[in-house]
Amino acid sequence: MSGNAREAILAAGRLSAQAHGYGGLNLRELAAEVGIKAASIYHHFPSKANLAAAIAERYWQDTKAWLEDVADTGRDPKASLRRYPETFRMSLENGNRLCLGSFLGAEYDDLPEQVRTEVQIFADINVAWLAKQLVHAGLTDDTSSEARARAIFAAVAGAQLLARSRSDIDLFDAMIESYRVAGLLPA
Repeated sequence: MSGNAREAILAAGRLSAQAHGYGGLNLRELAAEVGIKAASIYHHFPSKANLAAAIAERYWQDTKAWLEDVADTGRDPKASLRRYPETFRMSLENGNRLCLGSFLGAEYDDLPEQVRTEVQIFADINVAWLAKQLVHAGLTDDTSSEARARAIFAAVAGAQLLARSRSDIDLFDAMIESYRVAGLLPA
């Protein structure tokens, strides 16, 4: 039961953080949602910062696994790059939520150091994966891949943010298509 409670807390915390950010992460509400006493959360996570860091770490681990699966599935780096925006779209499909990295990144100055570290790792994993795919696809060389990867990461996250602010997933799709037309992402 203890492991299940921890996993339930992480899952509920992820959804809450994606909708409300770190500031909106309420331990009492999470406990009620999971069906445990608020004090029980502290058995698994000594503080709100520990919980948020664990949520962010799990999020980047899940994202990394998804990206690796995308790259391994087709073994076509251009096809992998075309699929990259899907991970951001999935958050919008799930209750008009943001990627956890975007939400926590917006609160960066107010985050505990351990949460900041996990947010940075999330961005680094995305940029490294994108850079690798760009080089393998022959779209950049090693010297320019990171700059283009950062541009793609920022553009896709920005499209998600704008689409969320309008509750319009079609806007996200249109912006991603415009990135393809402009050549930022492969068509």
